[in-house]
Amino acid sequence: MIKGLAITPPILGRISIGRMIEKNGKRLPEKDDQFTITSQIQSKEGWVKHPLDDQLRANAPNQKLRSIPVRMIFNDPDLNLRAEYTLFDRQTGRPVCVGNGETCQRLTNQGVEQHSCPSPDLCPLAQGGNCKPYGRLHVNLDESDEFGTFIFRTTGFNSIRTLAARLSYYHAASNGLLSCLPLQLTLRGKSTTQSYRQPVYYVDLTLREGVDLQSALQTARDIDQQSKQAGFNQEALDQTARQGFANGLFEMDIEEGLDVVDEFYQEEGLHQPVVEQNAFDIQQGLKGSVTALN
Repeated sequence: MIKGLAITPPILGRISIGRMIEKNGKRLPEKDDQFTITSQIQSKEGWVKHPLDDQLRANAPNQKLRSIPVRMIFNDPDLNLRAEYTLFDRQTGRPVCVGNGETCQRLTNQGVEQHSCPSPDLCPLAQGGNCKPYGRLHVNLDESDEFGTFIFRTTGFNSIRTLAARLSYYHAASNGLLSCLPLQLTLRGKSTTQSYRQPVYYVDLTLREGVDLQSALQTARDIDQQSKQAGFNQEALDQTARQGFANGLFEMDIEEGLDVVDEFYQEEGLHQPVVEQNAFDIQQGLKGSVTALN
């Protein structure tokens, strides 16, 4: 295996909330209240939609894609969700400093050095809001390609915190059979003082609609048993992925860094579309997302 190059899961497409728009000669991110699944091909209008987007959207209420059935590739939560504090060079897209809150790898004139990572609030290098949590969730959407993934990228605390918690909980509850659980990405919203009471959307991970925890656990055990009988070695897969991630100093390349800078580091020019959604619509959406306990 070539050294110094992080080996990451193959990416077939992207999952995003919003899109890039052209405004006053600048490319700016525009928020949205639904998911969009795109390929890795760009046109003048932006990222080309993946065929799965239309397939899933056809069955969604009002054709608003707010949940996506997914499967995790790995049992280890930390392999499915990669998250660190990351400082990018805004001109080149190169990661300058990547840390986990304890230690960091920092690119200097002398090479890559290891330093302590006190988190962005306490780090002198991070002043000005340039260092953010950067999360990448790899999920499988297409059963015909067991190891192909769609990536959801975010710098939002709400999504990263929620996804990390859910992955850890489901991993523990299933006795480590996270990759066998029937899961779905769910779009949620909340209003805060910081958002001036406007809805802020983030991503949650739940069991698929109509599936309770006991049924999901039984399904996971059945799938695990069938896979082992077929000779599938999930533990070896996780270990191989772990070694691949550790094979390079930084997991992100320059091209990905430039995309991240475009999407997440232009908040001063963030375009907020008018969301035609009254209180009744919001109430109906909430009503459909909860079930009372008996």
